[in-house]
Parts: sequence; structure tokens; C-alpha cells
Amino acid sequence: MQPGRHNTLPWNDLQDFLAVARAGQIARAAALIGVDATTIGRRLRRLEARLGHTLFEQTREGQVLTEAGEALLAQVEQMQNAAERIVESRHGPETLAGLLRVSVSEGFGTWLIAEHLHDFAAAHPALTIDLAASSGFLSPSRREADVAVLLARPRHGPVVAGKLSDYRLHLYAARARVERLGMPTRHALGTVHPLIGYIPDLLYAPELRYLDEIGPLPPPTLRSSSINAQARLVASGAGVGVLPHFIGAADPALVRVLPEVTITRSFWLVTHRDTRQLRRVRAFCDWLGDLVARFRPQLLDTA
Repeated sequence: MQPGRHNTLPWNDLQDFLAVARAGQIARAAALIGVDATTIGRRLRRLEARLGHTLFEQTREGQVLTEAGEALLAQVEQMQNAAERIVESRHGPETLAGLLRVSVSEGFGTWLIAEHLHDFAAAHPALTIDLAASSGFLSPSRREADVAVLLARPRHGPVVAGKLSDYRLHLYAARARVERLGMPTRHALGTVHPLIGYIPDLLYAPELRYLDEIGPLPPPTLRSSSINAQARLVASGAGVGVLPHFIGAADPALVRVLPEVTITRSFWLVTHRDTRQLRRVRAFCDWLGDLVARFRPQLLDTA
């Protein structure tokens, strides 16, 4: 063995440690960074052996940092921040490069961001962009995402948050269903017209409990964790469901029912306080702010 070789710490091991520290689970970290969980576990054991400290405690929920792990995390995050700034500086002040990971709700990500992200990508071809648009969010506070659009302002964590926009939701049904059975009344919801909604125990945010605000109604009998699946169920004529206006009004096959029902929610733009000044993060936040300003009438039902 070469002198001093045992004292070196491979950067891959440190990056895997960082991913597990942020994700809280080896399996979740493996999915986020695209490395096999067995490989991550082996690298963590090697890192602990070289440092002479246990970095994580195994719990039922996953991996929890020990005191030594907390101390290492602070140092590795500084190294990661420095590495990200080096990547940016290599490409000059006018070029954005590196990886930008954005976490958004499925509906907002699919119906607004994905429709226009090619504009931002074309302007910054050296940038790799991950758009995580799913039923759930990656956490900026754990550095799982560089930018997140959340349904509520985070109450804690090393993040900076600001309201992006309010948006409105209404009840919708298929136009063909309304023509066949008539305009739904409140009393017909859940009987003549089945209700479509979220699966209660799979809700990833309390803000998605839309039907609770409409009044006493039978529970939905057609349920999905996906707002896009719910929109397709409504459009197929399966029943009545709550959809964001920017989804419902964009589909000519849908018609708004019970027009007196309006639900308001908010999108919050969240970044980590240590990386929000990276040029690629600032550029995307500026672009997203401009995009939302252009489409605010569709978000707020004022078009």
C-alpha cells in the first residue's frame, strides 16, 4: 500500500455519505443519485472504517446521523458547495452548467413547467435539468432538490421560501356526461355522479384535502394518488372531481360544475439557503417567476 493511501477519502464515498445524510435512507439516496444501494452501503462502511467513527445509527425509519456524522456533514456540505461553485466558474460568467434538480407537484410540473421548460433548456445547453414532477416532493432542506415548488411554506430548515402564486381549483365533469345526465347538483354528488379524489392514506400534503372544504359529501369512490389520473378519470366521464383551473379549463372535454365552489391554494418557491445564489438556481427561479407571471390568469381563473 502506498504511504498515506489509507488516509485518503474518496470523493465518491463522501458524496454517497452526503446523499444518505440528506435522504435519511440508503434506498432513497440510491434512487436519487442512481447508485446501487449495496454499493452505497459498502462505501459507507469503508468511510467509517477510515475515519474510525460510526456515522449513522440504523433505525426503523432509516439512517440517522450520529454526532460524528453531523460533524462530517457540515464539512462535506462545505466541500460540495465549493465544488458546485468551481463547476460554474469553469464555464465562464455567461454559461450555466452542472446539474439542476427541480421538484414540483405533478399537476404544476406537467401542465405548466414541462410545456415550457424547453425554452429554458435551449437557452442553457450546458445545463442538465432534472424535473421531478410526481406525487410527493424532494426536500430542498436536505439538498435533494435545488429548487422546489411546494404547496405550503416550510416551517423550519435551512431554506428560503417565497410565495410564487395562488391558484384556484373547481369541480369538473365530462361535457358528455353533463349532456347525458344533466348538470350535477350538490345533492347528486356521490350518488348520481360518483366523486373522484385522492387516496386518503397516500396524501403527501394536507393541502390536497379539497373535498373537505366543499361541505358534507359522500367519500370519493374513484381514487388516485395522481392528479393527472384524476383528470383523465373526470374526462372519461367516470364522475366529478376537483381539478386546478389550469388543468380543467385547458381541456375542452371538461365543464365546470357547481360554479359557486372555488378552492384557493398557493405555490411556494423554496431553495436551500447555501445554494440559492448559484447562478443556475437564480436563473431558473427568475425564469419560473416570469413564466408564472405570464400564466397567472390561468392559475387564478381571471383569463
